[in-house]
Amino acid sequence: MSVDVVLIGRNEGARLVKSLASVVPQARRVIYVDSGSTDDSVANASSVGATVVDLDMSVPFTAARARNAGFEAVMAQDNPPLAIQFLDGDCIMTDGWLDAAEHKMRSEDDLALVTGRQAELHRDTTIFNQMSDFEWKRPEGEIEACGGNMMVRVSAFEAVGGFDPRVIAAEDDEFCTRLRKAGWRLVRISPEMSRHDGGRLRFQQWWKRAERTGHGFAQVGHMHPDYFVRERKRGWVFGLILPLLALFGAVLSPAVPLLVLGAYGFSHWRTTRGLQAEGLPGPEARKHAVFLTLSKFPNVIGMIRYHWRRLSHAQMRIIEYK
Repeated sequence: MSVDVVLIGRNEGARLVKSLASVVPQARRVIYVDSGSTDDSVANASSVGATVVDLDMSVPFTAARARNAGFEAVMAQDNPPLAIQFLDGDCIMTDGWLDAAEHKMRSEDDLALVTGRQAELHRDTTIFNQMSDFEWKRPEGEIEACGGNMMVRVSAFEAVGGFDPRVIAAEDDEFCTRLRKAGWRLVRISPEMSRHDGGRLRFQQWWKRAERTGHGFAQVGHMHPDYFVRERKRGWVFGLILPLLALFGAVLSPAVPLLVLGAYGFSHWRTTRGLQAEGLPGPEARKHAVFLTLSKFPNVIGMIRYHWRRLSHAQMRIIEYK
């Protein structure tokens, strides 16, 4: 085995212990990057032999910044690897994943990134875990982007300058976009890569994550105007324009709010049909569609927050949802 693993985390508790237990037996070396944890994360990582990197908390932390710090720690050691596996501290790596991904990476020199299938560890605990689990279910083959759990070729990482630490959400999409624009290929292979223990049990957590997602839509979309186009349009229309239309249109006619409500109903129906076409059972599809429709409101709050920060030159501080 010649792949190093960079784990990132912040107050993951028992989740990090399980993650480390899944990674240490498979990896050549493990780097754990901690973003100001107040629990036993650093001690737990040190106890299993991981190299610990503590981020300077005087600078706003981001997942992108943590992954870059992990990459630098790997490269500072002897005998740098061909590729580095990035993994979030709330994920358990599947046995055999590193071997499968490294074999794929070595077989095709133009591959910058290899990722695999993921699943939610406690899928049916809440509707929010169900939604995350379905979000992970994507077909194998050539991809445009993936989440932060990925194996990346060192030379490709260096060629594009790594992750952009200014991006507080969807930093993985932004990184993947630059890789593709630089001519590299990205693939998802069939083996399972990891199990995610998201721990999203409350509506407030889901809402904050959706707000963070909207911030990512806006920020990455501003950096790469051809990306997240549909997501941004739907956010503005369903999260802002239609509510304003219902509010001001009610002065002219009570029919206007009803028409707007009908637009949301039609969106829910279309979303349900789309989820069912992708294999989600009908009852689950209808529930997921409710929250996907509702998500446009926190999405647009996140989008507005990004543009306010951008125009006022404020710091891009991460929106925490755990």
